[in-house]
Amino acid sequence: MQEPEITPDLIEAHGLKPDEYQRILDILGREPGFTELGIFSAMWNEHCSYKSSRKWLRTLPTSGRRVICGPGENAGVVDIGDGQAVVFKMESHNHPSYIEPYQGAATGVGGILRDVFTMGARPVAAMNALSFGSPDHPRTRTLLHGVVEGIGGYGNCFGVPTVGGELRFDPAYDGNCLVNAFAAGLAETDAIFYSAASGVGMPVVYLGARTGRDGVGGATMASAEFDESIEEKRPTVQVGDPFTEKRLMEATLELMATGAVISIQDMGAAGLTCSAVEMGDKGGLGVRLQLDDVPQREAHMSAYEMMLSESQERMLMVLRPEKEREAREVFEKWDLDFAIVGETIAEDRFLVMHGNTVKADLPLATLSGSAPEYDRTWEETPAPAPLDTSGVPHIDPADALGALLASPNYCSRHWVFEQYDTMVMADTVRPPGQGAGLIRVHGTDKLLAFTSDVTPRYVAANPVEGGKQAVAEAFRNLTAVGATPLAATDNLNFGNPEKPAIMGQLVGAIKGIGAACSALDMPVVSGNVSLYNETDGAAILPTPTIGAVGLIENAEDAITGTAREGHVALLIGAEGTHLGQSALLAEVFNRAEGDAPPVDLEGERRNGEFIRDNRQWIRACTDISDGGLALAGFEMADAAGVGLSLDSSDTAVLFGEDQGRYLVACSFDAAEALMIAAGRAGVEIASVGRFTGEAMKFGRSEAPLNELSRIYRGTLAETFA
Repeated sequence: MQEPEITPDLIEAHGLKPDEYQRILDILGREPGFTELGIFSAMWNEHCSYKSSRKWLRTLPTSGRRVICGPGENAGVVDIGDGQAVVFKMESHNHPSYIEPYQGAATGVGGILRDVFTMGARPVAAMNALSFGSPDHPRTRTLLHGVVEGIGGYGNCFGVPTVGGELRFDPAYDGNCLVNAFAAGLAETDAIFYSAASGVGMPVVYLGARTGRDGVGGATMASAEFDESIEEKRPTVQVGDPFTEKRLMEATLELMATGAVISIQDMGAAGLTCSAVEMGDKGGLGVRLQLDDVPQREAHMSAYEMMLSESQERMLMVLRPEKEREAREVFEKWDLDFAIVGETIAEDRFLVMHGNTVKADLPLATLSGSAPEYDRTWEETPAPAPLDTSGVPHIDPADALGALLASPNYCSRHWVFEQYDTMVMADTVRPPGQGAGLIRVHGTDKLLAFTSDVTPRYVAANPVEGGKQAVAEAFRNLTAVGATPLAATDNLNFGNPEKPAIMGQLVGAIKGIGAACSALDMPVVSGNVSLYNETDGAAILPTPTIGAVGLIENAEDAITGTAREGHVALLIGAEGTHLGQSALLAEVFNRAEGDAPPVDLEGERRNGEFIRDNRQWIRACTDISDGGLALAGFEMADAAGVGLSLDSSDTAVLFGEDQGRYLVACSFDAAEALMIAAGRAGVEIASVGRFTGEAMKFGRSEAPLNELSRIYRGTLAETFA
């Protein structure tokens, strides 16, 4: 096959700037071949190299007493005691999901599951964080249905419970939806597998499904903005097969138990290229590949196509040669391909052969470690003008709550969650939709809690405080079920970093996230950056999603009850009145004004520790975030099937979104004990109402609970079903 001439247009089509191409010429001392250009494009694009964010990502706290493995591997690993570890990560599949919603979302789930079992962990939980455009935008319905069906179709067939997630709608996502997938698994602390190759002359083995032309150039596509040519990018979206993935997981875990694995890497973004280069680079070795031996499902594939294909359900392994027969038998038993496609070499060289022809001969360490790193110009986001609360119209509190519940942003997500298998594996303690998800650590008394959080309108108004708030809310959601937060993973979704204002949002958010993770002892152990989320120059809202994991040492300490008739409603934390950037303004009055609520990290930690230290007195608990006290109170009342009478009818008190606060339901005697304990701990506490009757009451304003619940539970299905 005649390879195309390297022209400026071809270089640009590969996402390389002229100065980046010049850098390639300087490294090689010659012009690259077509396959070599593709390899550089794959390794140096934003999605794989983090060239715009690396400088700032280094500032995040990544270590802690429980951290076994931080960023840099397929997933983060955290010790949960008794020789066990939780392995987890969150990653984006935004661009593919907008182009082809079902397969884009499905392969996002498949990819994140592979990241987990590549480390030697069996997946036990999944979450997703989804952002779509305005509910009345012509594409939103199609995207929502396709993405939800793709997540359910892959996750349900694979057999992992979905235990939580987020869903939001905003016109800023009209041209670029966000699909962030999270997975967690369990492993033994002495059986974690890493990707660094070791030993010269060791076989490099291809495992799993065969390679096709799907997904060629996917990582490069994910590192560019969208425009009118979006439909032309459809072939860059991968196609997934969850049943093959299930077999691949079982075969991989069985293989690991044989002692045959030296190192192993998922073939994700940039496929064979990225997996081979990363394994060699981490081990200080070179790699020689013979592409004729790569299992292929399509005829006459070129070297370029094989190196850049992102076909799913594939792994690359460095094998102990004496274990080859045993390893091959495992994969043949599971009806999966097992092929030796190369070897490790001593030279710093990435040598790719096809037939008797050298298709690439590149310095491996330079290819991996010399990707451009940019110190992008950035502008600090201007401080927003304070909200003039006198300009907020008066509204009856019951009417305001009804309007929030009728919004697709604040209604129940039951219509989505019911399409996912939430109980498979039989260890789910708390299914999605009730705060942090909970699963049992099988065969033990321990529970793991999972949550995913961010409030993009806060980040847009004040990136630093918005970044802090995303971490703080994750901390509170875990705390509210009685869990001790362990660590976080992040998925930083932003627009074009070449625009100083967008880069300023990213920098500010990372500063806020870093400060909060340090203060709340939640190191970032894994993550993903997704940039260029723009269409025709219009960026998404800055959306730095925080996934977090918490531990409950004894299941009896979990806070999973519901309020009962006569229970006292206690507010932990100061009474709040902050309406800037609130859900009330956004959903009821269609206004985005004022500053994000400030986050007192010392107060967050103090109040969180108080909840965990006094959980024996608490029947039910939720953190107070979007929608303030009113929405938090309704959600507790709805879950319990009992009304709530709040003492205040003041709009700011009911709908203010001040941080660091919890709403607790408990008996009168427990309330008295909590107040005494709070006084000793220096924690603000106040009785704000009582759970009673069949209505939501705010002073003299009220609405029947069953009517509000009908709106809450029916809105999403009525809007999109």
